[in-house]
Amino acid sequence: MFRNAMPRYEILSEDAMANLDGGWRRIVSEIGVEFGSDRALELFRQAGQKVEDAVVRFDPDFLLEQVAKAPREFDVAARNPANSVHIGGNAMAFGSVYGPPFVREGEVRRDATMEDFRNFTRLAQSFPGLDSAGGVICEPNDAPLDSRHLDMTYALQTLTDKIYMGNVVSGVNARDTIAMTEILFGGRESIERTPATLSLINCNSPLRWDDRMLEAQFEYTSVGQPVVLTPFLLMGAMSPVSVPASLVQQIAEALSGIALSQLIRPGAPVIFGSFLSNIDMKSGSPCFGTPESAVGLLCTGQIARRFGLPVRSGGGLTSSQTPDAQAAYEGMMTMLPTFLAGINWVMHTAGWLEGGLVACYEKYVIDVQVLDMLQQEFRPLEIDEASLAFGAHDEVRHGGHFLGAAHTMERFRTCFYRPFLSSSDNYERWVRGGAKDACARAADIYRHKLAEYEPPPLDDAVREELEAYVTRRRRELGD
Repeated sequence: MFRNAMPRYEILSEDAMANLDGGWRRIVSEIGVEFGSDRALELFRQAGQKVEDAVVRFDPDFLLEQVAKAPREFDVAARNPANSVHIGGNAMAFGSVYGPPFVREGEVRRDATMEDFRNFTRLAQSFPGLDSAGGVICEPNDAPLDSRHLDMTYALQTLTDKIYMGNVVSGVNARDTIAMTEILFGGRESIERTPATLSLINCNSPLRWDDRMLEAQFEYTSVGQPVVLTPFLLMGAMSPVSVPASLVQQIAEALSGIALSQLIRPGAPVIFGSFLSNIDMKSGSPCFGTPESAVGLLCTGQIARRFGLPVRSGGGLTSSQTPDAQAAYEGMMTMLPTFLAGINWVMHTAGWLEGGLVACYEKYVIDVQVLDMLQQEFRPLEIDEASLAFGAHDEVRHGGHFLGAAHTMERFRTCFYRPFLSSSDNYERWVRGGAKDACARAADIYRHKLAEYEPPPLDDAVREELEAYVTRRRRELGD
């Protein structure tokens, strides 16, 4: 887990924050938010909010009272305690791509499989900069729909010893994830004491929380597992075309979902989620790595801190169809503001391609290289007697060079960061090595990582209990 030592870049003035505050208050009180769950509507009704059909019109101060119950920071346990993470404050945790139905491997674009899911899980375990493989890293289309969540959760639990995300397709899937997490961590009491999974609850923007997401939210929140309440905003489609209008919609949606979690279980851990970008106004296609999305990301970090909440946003997002220069610069256009904004939980860190439709092996490695370099860049700079190196100046004096100085000779192996993907060979040596570009080198790296992968140790009795649960539930689900 990385701790960001840099000051957060704040883009909004006090006047701007006041205008946003007025905007979201009008939305929740005059327009309201729709909830596709009778249980949710009843909780809001009992709390004194105006419920008409499926729409709740909120007292804005009620939302703030509920939000204030959520913890500012919390821990999520991994089965290897060294890989547990802290969510909030200046801590940043990173998970890989989430949700693509397709995979790209070299020139081949195809349906994702369960073996792809396992491979990406192995890669997440292999790169120390990643804190989690994520959740639905890709959608394994060769596994039965009703039971594939069991295989995915089992892979996340056994092929990594890092934190993982819960399945949110339905309440049933959430209950299975919770049951398997109890097996892995030794019971309900253990995971209620320290959460052991976190889950993504997306708003069906604009201004609607649907029944499946809410079913999963009820399950996870009721046992104290954190949920990431995330408005899904593509400006021009699911929100207005201006950044300020989208920000106030995002606040209204996120706070209403967070308030529900606090009614389900006061003090339940939550994360203020953000997925904000725009569409191409010529084609209607989603765009990523845009200046507007970067501005929205920076604003979101500041807004979430104002509410005293951990925040999710960012990632290596791109619209590109291949892991090319466009993919690289659009990914950096999202990852750099992610660090500048001090985002606490970062999804889609590695592997995202083609607007999220594709999980790409080569892009995965490229993104991890970007992550690794940014983590190095944002570490605190140590300034002490050794780093000031007066002795080196005294040795070299005027007009000399430092290549052979004692200070250099003592530190040359570790003094500078060495990227694992980049090439700094001269042209002749690069040609002799096959004249490989970054994408080809990334392919070599992921294949090498998979070839040398070794699963982290797991108690045989726990593994057998997990396997028995998966087998029994698959049979009960008819698969």
